[in-house]
Amino acid sequence: MEKTLLVMAAGMGSRFGGLKQIEPLGPHGEFLIDYSIYDAKEAGFTKVVFIIKEENYQTFKETIGKRVEPYIKTEYVFQNLDNIPENYKTLLKDRIKPLGTAHAILCAKDKINEPFAIVNADDFYGSDAYFKASSYLDNIASNHYGLIAYRLGNTLTPNGSAKRGICKVNEDNTLTALIESSVTRVEDKVEVKPLDGSPMFTTSPDTTVSMNFLLFTPSLFKILEEKLITFLEENKNDLSSCEFLIPIVLNDCLNEKLVTVDVIETTATWYGITYKEDKDDVVKALGSLTKEGIYKENLWGDFND
Repeated sequence: MEKTLLVMAAGMGSRFGGLKQIEPLGPHGEFLIDYSIYDAKEAGFTKVVFIIKEENYQTFKETIGKRVEPYIKTEYVFQNLDNIPENYKTLLKDRIKPLGTAHAILCAKDKINEPFAIVNADDFYGSDAYFKASSYLDNIASNHYGLIAYRLGNTLTPNGSAKRGICKVNEDNTLTALIESSVTRVEDKVEVKPLDGSPMFTTSPDTTVSMNFLLFTPSLFKILEEKLITFLEENKNDLSSCEFLIPIVLNDCLNEKLVTVDVIETTATWYGITYKEDKDDVVKALGSLTKEGIYKENLWGDFND
């Protein structure tokens, strides 16, 4: 079955500094994206689409592209204003930061006609997550989406707070809400500060969270087109900094009963570089996974053209 991995790579790592999607971290200079594409192909994904800034195209093509293109169908999409109605483009002309993750997904509309997953370019999700995602996409229904969920404790950095989507889940393992929050480990608990200004609370490291590994059908694009117009109109007086984000869109859709989202738990540990100090831990983890035989010394040596 045809399945696409949509990699969100248009953002720059503001806290880490630089283009962290091409930061060598593996034992032989692998990027985190290498592991994502490797795991996705192993799990049965047949295409990868990178969402990038147009000015980063050559860098991506010469680094990431040359690594993965021999092994999986690869396409590139630019996150730009081509899909923005003309009457709003002038309001966005001075904006520097991309418009948000929901807008980035919509930019890939013409490249995707099959079930697909989205992931962040600078996150390591683990092979278990990709196999569960691939299996779910084999039977996904039109407006019945999926979310690969992690245990909060498997996603935390020891070097400060991080942004996580706290999941509210029904007994039937469907999502009721995503609470975008700033989280910080404090001893054996986690402090959660919702970004919408709701009161802070504490929770367990076993709490289910979203790391933006989401599973969709192309029916999402029509929803995004409609929601984008609403977003632009509601924020037309302040389009310099607001963001059109996929967690907010999903929450709106859940409230309006437009979609159902299944929560699919993974036992995998997430790795990423939120702060510069995280790098050594990620390098050590990838080295250990290689020594354990989870990944080959030559990461791409398993696949033939």
